[in-house]
Amino acid sequence: MAQHIKYFADFLGDESGTTAIEYAVIASLVSVFIVGAVTALGTGVNDMFTTVTTELN
Repeated sequence: MAQHIKYFADFLGDESGTTAIEYAVIASLVSVFIVGAVTALGTGVNDMFTTVTTELN
């Protein structure tokens, strides 16, 4: 019986899964930042080309 309690206590103290979840959260936040930056950059480039086209015409 004492061995089962030790296994349960070890299970509750194990934090290896927590590290994987933290890395997943960090990766998702980085990907959201990258998507936002690329979207903003794409909008800015599109506006620049529209301005150049308007000035050339």
